[in-house]
Amino acid sequence: MLNCISCREIRTFRIEQKATWEGLELRLGNAAHKIENASWYVARVHCGRELAVRNRLVRAGVETFVPVRNEGGHERPMLNAMVFLKATKTEALDLANTGVVPVKYVIDCATRTLLVVPDKQMEDFRRVLDLSLEEGGMMDKPLSLGDRVKVVKGPLKGVEGHVIEFNGRYYVVVSLLDSLFAKARVPRSWIERISE
Repeated sequence: MLNCISCREIRTFRIEQKATWEGLELRLGNAAHKIENASWYVARVHCGRELAVRNRLVRAGVETFVPVRNEGGHERPMLNAMVFLKATKTEALDLANTGVVPVKYVIDCATRTLLVVPDKQMEDFRRVLDLSLEEGGMMDKPLSLGDRVKVVKGPLKGVEGHVIEFNGRYYVVVSLLDSLFAKARVPRSWIERISE
C-alpha cells in the first residue's frame, strides 16, 4: 500500500525541520559566541557570602575565581565581598537581573559599562595567588614599583609584573586593574627585565 502525503503535510514538515535547524544553529552560534566574548567581570556580593555565591555560580556553569586561604580546615576569602566571574556580558547581566545570584557589578567609570578584567592580568593574578602564603599572597599597594619583569623559569613562567626587593629576597608583584596586588617570591635568576 502506498502512503500519500499531501502538499500541506510536506510544507509543514519543511517549516518544522527549518525551525529545528535554525534553533540548533542558534544554540551552536550562542556557544561559539560565548567562547569568543567571555570576559572576566568583578561582582560585588554581600560580605561573608563570597563562597556561597561562588558555589551557586559554579552550579550554574559559570567559571569563577575567589581567592581563598585555608584556616583551620575552612576556606576564607582573601577579598571581602568580591567574586570574579567569566561570562559574556549578556549572561553576566542576566545573572544580576534575574536575581538568581545576588550580585552587583563594578562599573568602569570611563566607559560606564561593566568593568572587564583582561585575561592576561587575571591569569597572572591567579597563578601568583596559587603559591603558598609564605611565598606569595595579597599585599597592599607597594610604595614604589621597580622594573617591569617577566618570569622565565619555574611555576610562574610567563607571568609579567614588577620586581621589588625586600630583605634580600626578590618578589614579582602583579596587579589587577591597578587596585589589587599580589606578590610571589622568585629567585633573581628566574626573572628578566622587559621593556614597557
